[in-house]
Amino acid sequence: MSEPTPFSRGDLLRALAVVVIWGLNFVVMKLGLQSISPMLLGALRFAAAALPFLLFVRPPPLPWRFIAGYGLVQGLGQFGFLFLGLKLGMTAGMASVVMQTQAFFTLLLALPLLGERVHARQWLGVGVALGGLALIASAHGEGPGQMTLAGFVLTLSAAGMWALSNLVARRASQIGKYEPFPFVVWSSVFPIVPFALIALYTEGPQRVAEQLAGMGTAAWFAVLYLAWGATLLAYSLWTRLLQRHAAARVAPFSLLVPVVGLWAAWAAFGEMPLLWQWVGAGAVLMGLLVNQLKGRSAAGRAMTAKDS
Repeated sequence: MSEPTPFSRGDLLRALAVVVIWGLNFVVMKLGLQSISPMLLGALRFAAAALPFLLFVRPPPLPWRFIAGYGLVQGLGQFGFLFLGLKLGMTAGMASVVMQTQAFFTLLLALPLLGERVHARQWLGVGVALGGLALIASAHGEGPGQMTLAGFVLTLSAAGMWALSNLVARRASQIGKYEPFPFVVWSSVFPIVPFALIALYTEGPQRVAEQLAGMGTAAWFAVLYLAWGATLLAYSLWTRLLQRHAAARVAPFSLLVPVVGLWAAWAAFGEMPLLWQWVGAGAVLMGLLVNQLKGRSAAGRAMTAKDS
């Protein structure tokens, strides 16, 4: 029986780098939204992630419906909802927690769409996480620094769109040679025009032009961090880990993202979750842990059966 490849020091550093990049992601979004509207931020983010690389990165050898579908669902859907939710009162720290529910949405969607089995312990994890979400939602408020109900619902919708994009990416990897960097670069083309058109329609050309002209260092930093750091760099590092190690060994690192996110939101904006939000966040992370432990056990059994 072959032994699984051990995590090298480089692998550990890659995993921790992704955790930090994605954990700080929500604070950077809030920073960008202080001077840029949600739809304009989306257009700029994906323009920066795609346009500088199109002449150097060949399109992935996949049907265009998967590339376009992923770009629209993950780009326009996920980040459209998330940016709007952050703008309408979702705190950066709680957003980092709620977005992790994409794992449960993926689980639920994979059941009817991909025919994948769901084990009893995974259902338990879903139940625990749903209880945590209910606690987080019940602790909303309208005061400064508090999470609004509208922001919570929009962020939960973003997590659902992230899950749907996971299924698109998984299906794409099953039918063709899937290389993540070209896939992300070319799929990032498709949200640019919809984001820009929505921004022009809802705000008007003059307001959009004023925002572009008034962008300072913080706004440009947010755009480039989201495009090159959180999208291209982190995704590439994460995928390299998944290519070297079993998913069940890599996925639990994502549980550290909300830890970084909550700390960063407190350090940057003084956001301090309410008591019930702490309890709810703990329940969501506990549900994720239960889900991951089941996946690791199943992966271990599959490896044993394959190698014996």
